[in-house]
Amino acid sequence: MKKLYIETLGCAMNVRDSEHMIAELNKKEPYTLTQNLEEADLIIINTCSVREKPVSKLFSEIGVFKKKRKEGAKIGVTGCTASHLGKDIIKRAPYVDFVLGARNVSKITEVIEKKHAVEIATDYDESNYVFGEFRSNPYKAMVNISIGCDKQCSFCIVPVTRGEEISIPSNLIVQEVQKAVASGAKEVTLLGQNVNNYGRRFSGSVDGAQNFTELLQEVSKVEGLERIRFTSPHPLHMDDAFLEEFANNPKICKQIHVPLQSGSTELLKRMKRGYTKEWFLDRCNKIREMVPEVAISTDIIVGFPGESDADFEDTMDVLEQVRFDALFSFKYSPRPHTAAAEYPDQVDSAIASERLTRLQSRHREIQKEIMDAQVGKRVAVLFEELKEGGKVAGRSDDGRLVMVQGSEELLGEIKEVAIKSANITVLHGEVL
Repeated sequence: MKKLYIETLGCAMNVRDSEHMIAELNKKEPYTLTQNLEEADLIIINTCSVREKPVSKLFSEIGVFKKKRKEGAKIGVTGCTASHLGKDIIKRAPYVDFVLGARNVSKITEVIEKKHAVEIATDYDESNYVFGEFRSNPYKAMVNISIGCDKQCSFCIVPVTRGEEISIPSNLIVQEVQKAVASGAKEVTLLGQNVNNYGRRFSGSVDGAQNFTELLQEVSKVEGLERIRFTSPHPLHMDDAFLEEFANNPKICKQIHVPLQSGSTELLKRMKRGYTKEWFLDRCNKIREMVPEVAISTDIIVGFPGESDADFEDTMDVLEQVRFDALFSFKYSPRPHTAAAEYPDQVDSAIASERLTRLQSRHREIQKEIMDAQVGKRVAVLFEELKEGGKVAGRSDDGRLVMVQGSEELLGEIKEVAIKSANITVLHGEVL
């Protein structure tokens, strides 16, 4: 058997793309996954374009691959950075054997056979392609429900690297969920750049679910499936019907990621997000009214071009009002092919850093208060990983990491746990 080393950067969709590549490769000939770069016959880096300096990090990484790879091993670059750099990757690093864009995952078995192959078309349609089966977690499955993105957020390169948004037919989604459950999965996470925009565009005639609320209803009918998660919904498309389904469907986990980006309505307009501070707060308040035990997480960009002290205070105000359970926050960094990169009023890096520190510091205080309040509660946990010291880890319905004393007999089981202690990231408890 040949050995495959694959490094995955970025979002959950990239993780799923890597699983799809592994499955497709195994259709043609079996590969054994390895964590040892030096023994691999095929080395893949699945890249992300969202974070700061992705291009310099890519070439640094593949330079390491070149030095450590064994003779004859192939190197491939895939994902979003591959999509926007394309042939330039091979021009700068001719030892790279192939480049495969984020919209071309199903072509992996073709490109590994052709020296210096470059497949990066962002109009390639994989929405009806049935990938092979591979999951890195036997108890959970990730399932794509759409590809691409139609939003034009001024800070985001994803529409350039993943192309226009196309929804995957609901019958294919349900079939994939059924296969995962049949092989042992208890939980599924539905993936898309804007999941609750599902149904905006299909590439052909479609029977079945036409919007995200209907899709959630169809997926929840799968026998043996116990939990449904999804990421990420867009605040703009959080209509009342969607929130009602989220609140009242017992299979839907009561954890929701609602990307804020900024608390300033003026900045949200410059970001081209399509909603206001007031709309965001209204949706979060409605969610909390309907599901008091809900966990809400978010993304925030600090130091976006033109951000004033007043704009930043608006963001802090939303933090105080919503009290996010989890926060993914970053300093703004310009991305190629985005409108915001050309904005003249870029914020000084030192000011952005100071604001980010203040935001994260306050959120840690809020997070500690939230986690401390979990002590004494009873929660249902899906156990999925063995840890050192005879510990087993899993996630509660609201997405919190929970650890208990136990053995592999707990793996794949959903058990009620009494929470005994907490820190800012982990709850510790006892199985009842």
